[in-house]
Amino acid sequence: MKLLDGKTAIVTGAAAPRGIGRATAHRLAKEGACVIVTDVASTGTTDASGASNAQRLAEIVELIEQDGGRALALEVDVTKRQDIARCLEKTREVFGGFDVLVNNAGTTVGTGPFLEATESDWETSFQVNLLGPMKFCQAVIPCFQAAGGGVIVNVGSTGSLGAEAGFGAYTAMKHGVIGLTKTIAAEFGGQGIRCNAVCPGYTMTDMHMGVNTRIAAENGLPVETVMEQRYAGVALRRAGMPEEVADVITYLAGPASSYVTGVALPVAGGLSVGL
Repeated sequence: MKLLDGKTAIVTGAAAPRGIGRATAHRLAKEGACVIVTDVASTGTTDASGASNAQRLAEIVELIEQDGGRALALEVDVTKRQDIARCLEKTREVFGGFDVLVNNAGTTVGTGPFLEATESDWETSFQVNLLGPMKFCQAVIPCFQAAGGGVIVNVGSTGSLGAEAGFGAYTAMKHGVIGLTKTIAAEFGGQGIRCNAVCPGYTMTDMHMGVNTRIAAENGLPVETVMEQRYAGVALRRAGMPEEVADVITYLAGPASSYVTGVALPVAGGLSVGL
C-alpha cells in the first residue's frame, strides 16, 4: 500500500517545467494520491518552447497517468476566489473530495533594489504570495472541518526565516506565509487539520534561475559566477533540486508526520537564513 492511497491533493503553481509544484504533483501521485494540478492561465508562454501553462499542466497529467495515477489539470488564479471555488467544485465532482492542499503558487515580482520597487510590485507580491494562500486556506478549511480533518502544506522560503538584500516584497510576504501557517495550525489543530510550511533555499527551478540571471545582468557577471557566489553559503555547496523539496512536502502531507503541525521546515542544504 502506498502512503497516500485514497487521498486527493491539490497543488497550485504546478505548470513550470522545472518547478517545485510539478515535482510535488508527480511525487504525490507516485504515493497513490489523485492530484489536481493548477496554475494561472498564461498571459504569454512558460518557456522558449512556446508551451502555454495549459499545455504544461496537460503534460503533467499525462506523465502521472502514464505511471498509472490519476490527475486533473485546472487553470486557477489563486488571487480570485471564484477560480478557487470552481477548482474545489470540480475536484469534488471528479474525485469526490480532497484531503491535501499544497499552496505552492508564487511570484518574484518585486525582487530587486528596494528603492526601485513600486507599490504595484508589492501589491502583486501580496496578492499572489500571501493573500492567494490565505484565500485557498479559507476555502478548503470548512471542507476539511466537515470531513474531520485535512492537511495543508504552504511553500515558504528561507526568505520566510531571514532576509537577503534585493528581495524586499518577496521576503515580507514569505514571512507572512509562516504567520499564516502557524495561525491555522493553532486554530484548527483540534479539528484534525494540520498545517505546515516548507522553506526551500536555493532550488534549481525556473524561478530561481530567473533570479540568478537577473542578478548576473545587474552586476555584469556570468550567471555561473553568481551561482558560485550564492551557493558558497550553503553547507552542502550546491542548490537543491525540486524533487528534494517535493520529498519533504510529501512527508508533511502523509501519515508519517501525523504529529507535526505549525512548523516552518527549511529545505536548504544548511543555508544560513541571514538576518
